[in-house]
Amino acid sequence: MVKTIAVMTSGGDAPGMNAAIRAVVRRGLDCGLAVYGIFSGYEGLVQGGEALRLLHWDDVGGVLQKGGTFLGTARSERFRTREGRRQAVLHLLQQGIEALIVIAVTDL
Repeated sequence: MVKTIAVMTSGGDAPGMNAAIRAVVRRGLDCGLAVYGIFSGYEGLVQGGEALRLLHWDDVGGVLQKGGTFLGTARSERFRTREGRRQAVLHLLQQGIEALIVIAVTDL
């Protein structure tokens, strides 16, 4: 059974991202999960440290009326490398994160 998840955004800011983040966080908390937010997208995942923060109910309060994503997004050349992806996985494992939810904007 998964007990710790993380949520991040990718692909640039878009309307509805904050609502999606809020829904993931609050539903996860309702289910008794620990929920981390990954700030600055894949670059934050590679960076680790303060870019991975435990989120609480109040952390996502008041975000619906804000545009874009409060977690932020960033391109990551390091994530495109094998070593960068290894670093990202290491940071997930260090926090005990068992599932990653990526809210992404894509071109159709």
